[in-house]
Amino acid sequence: IGYGVQGPGQSLNLRDNGFNVIVGQRKGGKTWDKAVADGWVPGETLFEIEEACEKATIIQYLLSDAAQIEVWPTVKKHLTPGKALYFSHGFGITYKERTGIIPPADVDVILVAPKGSGTSLRTMFLEGRGLNSSYAIFQDATGRAFDRVVALGIGVGSGYLFETTFKREVYSDLTGERGTLMGAIQGLLLAQYEVLRENGHTPSEAFNETVEELTQSLMP
Repeated sequence: IGYGVQGPGQSLNLRDNGFNVIVGQRKGGKTWDKAVADGWVPGETLFEIEEACEKATIIQYLLSDAAQIEVWPTVKKHLTPGKALYFSHGFGITYKERTGIIPPADVDVILVAPKGSGTSLRTMFLEGRGLNSSYAIFQDATGRAFDRVVALGIGVGSGYLFETTFKREVYSDLTGERGTLMGAIQGLLLAQYEVLRENGHTPSEAFNETVEELTQSLMP
């Protein structure tokens, strides 16, 4: 469900690995068109969200955190006994009292969280490599949650799977993304740039030795 950040990479990798996959996405707009361009066929493997949830045995809930809250009533009514609800981020479940995402007791609730974007997941898969992922089981109603989560973890293109919990995944993800990627790196580059400027370096030189050093050399 959802064809945004993680949806394309995970669904295409699963399809290529022989899984029976259908995509649920709101009809119309660029995202629907992208799904069609990727080979998903309306009425066969591409459906509106509610119809996809009704047909599915495992629902991969790959919408944004905000969209998960909005769409939850639609998803919940199709979580019949024995189905599985799959996440790639534990926010909705960890803060379920606030999000309202409280699954019924008779379904499995599992998580596979690739440590990178869906684009990276797909690219590495096509190169014959895997992207490491964490996995977690929040609820094992069927006794098959472990088998399901490991099979899906391998199917989406994970190179290595390491165990976690929904709560730990959320805390580590928020720390890593907001702390390192969106905070620490920017702060270090800014501090280095300012030191170089204070010591007589031109704006261009200071920029080249900070931002471009990172983006063009260390992390191209």
